Amino acid sequence: MAKAITELKRSADEVRSSAAELADSADRRTELAADRTVLAAERTYASWVQLGLGALAAGVGAKKLLAGVVPEWMIILQGTLLVLFSAFCFGAAVWRQLSPGVPPPRPDVRRLPPSLLIVVNGFLALVALSALLGIWFGPTGGE
Repeated sequence: MAKAITELKRSADEVRSSAAELADSADRRTELAADRTVLAAERTYASWVQLGLGALAAGVGAKKLLAGVVPEWMIILQGTLLVLFSAFCFGAAVWRQLSPGVPPPRPDVRRLPPSLLIVVNGFLALVALSALLGIWFGPTGGE
């Protein structure tokens, strides 16, 4: 009887130990998932900024590239739309980064500071505004 009780205690201890290991493993997986979520949000932010920079370059380039090919009003319209889209992308990048939806578990990885995002993307929006003024009032290439 004593042997059966000892065996039962040993078995119970093994079950408790494996349950604790399983809980630790699940907690670690949750932490890693939170880290992946933060890093994925940063990749999304970078993609929005990259798209905005590409649209800005295309809008500025349209003025020189399309000169003499299409009417002036079409060049200005296309450049304006591309530059406005770039400004939208810079704003969307900050918005998506600062309001990701349902908060994930607390990650080990630190998020980018919101003030840094606002300053950098505000500067990019000013660059887009300057490019827009250049498209509207600057000379068209090819003259």
